[in-house]
Amino acid sequence: MKTLHSSHRRNSMMLALSLFGALIASDCAARAASAERADILITDGTVITMDPDRRVMDDGAIAIVGSRIAAVGTTAELRARFRARQVIDAHRKVVMPGLIDGHGHAGHELLKTLAADSDNWESTAERIYAHGSTPDFWKADAMLAGLERLKFGVTTSVNFFGGGDNVYRVDDAKYGDAHLNAIKEIGLRWILGVGPRRGPYPSTFTDWDGETHSDIQVSFERQIEVSETLIRKWNGAANGRVRMAVVFPTISPDQKLAGEALNEVKREARVARDLSKKYQVLFLQDGHTRGTVQYANDVLGLLGPDVILSHATNLTDQEIKLIASTGTRISHNPSSVFSMNGRCPVTELIDAGATVMLGSDGVAPDRSFDMFRHMFQATRYHRFYFHDAKMLPAGKVLEMTTIDAAKALGMEKEIGSLEPGKKADIILVDWFKPHLVPMNMPVYRMVYYANGEDVSTVIVDGRILMRDRRVLTVDEENVLNTAQRESELAVRRAGLQNDPTALPGGFWGTTRLRDETPK
Repeated sequence: MKTLHSSHRRNSMMLALSLFGALIASDCAARAASAERADILITDGTVITMDPDRRVMDDGAIAIVGSRIAAVGTTAELRARFRARQVIDAHRKVVMPGLIDGHGHAGHELLKTLAADSDNWESTAERIYAHGSTPDFWKADAMLAGLERLKFGVTTSVNFFGGGDNVYRVDDAKYGDAHLNAIKEIGLRWILGVGPRRGPYPSTFTDWDGETHSDIQVSFERQIEVSETLIRKWNGAANGRVRMAVVFPTISPDQKLAGEALNEVKREARVARDLSKKYQVLFLQDGHTRGTVQYANDVLGLLGPDVILSHATNLTDQEIKLIASTGTRISHNPSSVFSMNGRCPVTELIDAGATVMLGSDGVAPDRSFDMFRHMFQATRYHRFYFHDAKMLPAGKVLEMTTIDAAKALGMEKEIGSLEPGKKADIILVDWFKPHLVPMNMPVYRMVYYANGEDVSTVIVDGRILMRDRRVLTVDEENVLNTAQRESELAVRRAGLQNDPTALPGGFWGTTRLRDETPK
């Protein structure tokens, strides 16, 4: 009898456990059925949102559906809410918006340090861009620039299609096509500025067909025509990741233009500005300094909220007020040569109500696309000027490479912060490293200590472009080999009189390089 009771109890217990297990399984199935689907779920990270409240979450998570952020919350909340196709463990990682570079130059990747510290820098760039470059050159440059930015966590950038003394390769659309096809392959968000190179016109370019070449004369009108062709074809391409802009050379009042020459520059400026307005794209100018902003407004009528002026050094008080009142944006490049020759009054501009973002002015002749490096440089640059360690806080500097930069581009509703509904442009930074541990005060760590090599994973438009430092979209070795070859070919084709790789006089053993031309 005792055995029968014992057996009955065991059977009853087993039945109860079975029913309990079924209930749990049923509940789990119901939860799974009701869970929202996500393509990617990033969990267990330190999330710097850059949202309006500037929330920093110690145990944060982000759900991505398609190309957009679906939710930002704690890991527990989002794990309960979403069933993800792919989970990224962000333990010991900082999760933050992709960085934005407000000013750089296409072509510069293949010119790094060539003619550096030399009076021949601008002429070297002019010779290579106008006379030594081919579509393969511009493709190789785009691949290398895209690869460098990708590995440094720079997901959006503004690029002039050339550089030096405003030399842009717009004699034929084939050069821009080659460059942008490469960028499309990399997968980053890219703004390319095209427009007429600095006059007088016609401009001379060299067109290469294998080993043969011919010089061609290209009018201002033809350069505008090619620029418009590229804008029509590429603006909004690659699901909106590629955008175009119009560039026009900065004109200085020191040129003392008058009469017909002044009328012609006014006409050219108006044509370029009208082109930007026609297609509702950004209007860019490089190399602004004292007096040129006033001239651009009063004489040429160029300023406005769709305009980005690079450098903007040694501005007058009136120019600072003018920039703020017109809504004109400023790209500050603290690591550039321009910033050695004069100071961009960043704090004064911001206090006046202007939008200022950071740029690399990369990469030639002497700087990289590492925006972490430029954030740190910005803090030191302005604190030294004021002799005040409290100027330009780390939080403000991070804003200038994320949400403020997005605003400067007119894209603050799409990128620049981690918020539901925005594009999933996200980077993960490994901060379990000697120069970043102890893992606290993450914003300070990112601005003061981090560097581009700490970026582990990059997502743009909801697509993983790099995972654990491995680039998924292009073959790194092939990109590097091609860039090396194309740089060497371009130097040879340019027929430079001076060796651009030669070390300048006074490079060793002195405290100052020797002047190339005696004063």
